[in-house]
Amino acid sequence: MVQIPGHALRMKVRDFERALRSAPTLHKFLLRYLMALLNQIAQNTSCNRLHEVQERCARWLLQTHDRVDSDEFPLTQEFLSQMLGVHRPSVSVAAATLQRAGLIDYTRGNIRIAHRKGLEAASCTCYRVIKREYTRLVDGE
Repeated sequence: MVQIPGHALRMKVRDFERALRSAPTLHKFLLRYLMALLNQIAQNTSCNRLHEVQERCARWLLQTHDRVDSDEFPLTQEFLSQMLGVHRPSVSVAAATLQRAGLIDYTRGNIRIAHRKGLEAASCTCYRVIKREYTRLVDGE
């Protein structure tokens, strides 16, 4: 599933398997990335059960912002509602609240992060947990 438009590369499975055998550093990196992804899925699952929609919305926007090279990116309320496990009107209310607080600018299908530090404060603690684990496992810090 693709969240944000962009470029990607692909290769045949046989070539990928050969690359893993011949490049142990790549293999190790991909295992660390997989662990970070599994940690994120587990944390997101708990988050969706325990935290308010607005906090979860802020978390998701921050996670997306971490992966794109821009403060602005396309993201529909419909897609966000699927990722947060709520009905679309709930996302509308959460996005409007974040926008009124000056944390994001939202226009039809497009989000701009206006105040990242404020958005971090509006997010639940899950964002920091996910970011810390991703940094530890993938960025190696």
